[in-house]
Amino acid sequence: MNSLAAQSEPQPAFPIPAGVFAERVTAVRHFTDTLFSFRITRPQSFRFRTGEFVMIGLPNAEKPVFRAYSIASPSWDEELEFFSIKVPNGPLTEHLQKIAVGDTVLMRKKSTGTLVLDALIPGKRLFLFSTGTGIAPFAGVVRDPETYEKFDQVILTQTCRSQAELRYGRDLVEEARSDELMSEFIGDKLLFHTSATREGETRGHRITTLIENGQLFEALQIPPLDPATDRAMICGSMAMLKDTEKLLDARGFEEGANNKPGTYVVERAFVD
Repeated sequence: MNSLAAQSEPQPAFPIPAGVFAERVTAVRHFTDTLFSFRITRPQSFRFRTGEFVMIGLPNAEKPVFRAYSIASPSWDEELEFFSIKVPNGPLTEHLQKIAVGDTVLMRKKSTGTLVLDALIPGKRLFLFSTGTGIAPFAGVVRDPETYEKFDQVILTQTCRSQAELRYGRDLVEEARSDELMSEFIGDKLLFHTSATREGETRGHRITTLIENGQLFEALQIPPLDPATDRAMICGSMAMLKDTEKLLDARGFEEGANNKPGTYVVERAFVD
């Protein structure tokens, strides 16, 4: 029966490149006209650190287009989750946004990235600053027990243009807090702040503005940033990365890396 089922599964139109996993899509969820998430099977031999990214593509050409995608799953998850934008003419996302359960997604076998706990020196509070799909690696970080073993408080922020674009993050945090296993680790340690630059009270305010004017800390009722106790991870648009880096540098933070841990780290891998 298993052999018959295997024979009936659709086969990729093109041969799978060497050094690449061919995995099956297990779930797809569309949030807006520009955002969606999907999950794929995880190869038994695939190992990664929470917060890393991989190169993914589709078996729709002899030379498939691959792009860097942060893994939104924690390292313990049996599947791999991704959160993506939809680009009408994007070399990959134009096609990726049309995937359905059962389709094949290609993934290179090596993961990498700087948004990992090992790249930070020990601290008490961990700030996760994100814009748009930059929340993807932090979706794994906030669902990893190790995060709460290393930090007394975890502050996740996401800034988007509209309230609708914040849905993925809100659902993520709600599910993590209510999860039977993770809730024991999270307790009251996880704080979540959302802001929409084109709607509501935060209209026109980027995350750097909310940090500088103190509104972020007032809203969460926590002390301002302090390099003596705080650590930070940054993922989002290029402009946001540069502005947040400057803000942290001015406050005495120092950028870290896998080979030299610091008080903050930045991810510079993007999708099209």
